[in-house]
Amino acid sequence: MSKAVNLFYRFLELLLILLLSGMAIMVFVNVVLRYAFNSGLTVSDEMARYFFVWLTFIGAVVGFREHGHLGVESLVAMFGKRGRVICMILSNILIFGVSLLFFWGTWKQLPINASMSAPVTGLSMGWVYGIGFFTGAGCALIALERLFRLFTGRVTDSEIAAFAGEHQGVEKLVERA
Repeated sequence: MSKAVNLFYRFLELLLILLLSGMAIMVFVNVVLRYAFNSGLTVSDEMARYFFVWLTFIGAVVGFREHGHLGVESLVAMFGKRGRVICMILSNILIFGVSLLFFWGTWKQLPINASMSAPVTGLSMGWVYGIGFFTGAGCALIALERLFRLFTGRVTDSEIAAFAGEHQGVEKLVERA
């Protein structure tokens, strides 16, 4: 199971690379066309914006898995192991709740977004902003899995160290993946 999860995150990282590359290529080609040939591709501006939205929200899930988000590490680093575990539990409960709220908000907004079309491509805006489903569900599942491991005592010392912002713990997490 762990191998399948790691493979899925490798796929997400590849997708992030493709989205960023596509965004950079489209913007670069459009700049060259505008300045060199006094023309441009109208679709490139729109698609670059949509790629950026997807890049941001997929990256949020990958970053959350790797403990890459901002945290109050200076406060957490002052605690011992028990205090760090309590902070991990509290933060993951909060993240789980906010992720469910984000998923629900995307669900409530979907009929409005699905009824609107993008001005140039005609793409349904439901496809653009529907990424909120992936982000809400992805972060909620990660937080739920972490809470399960925290309550059953299966969380590793390297994960606790990564949560506290200790770089050695982050390096061990990367080696494990």
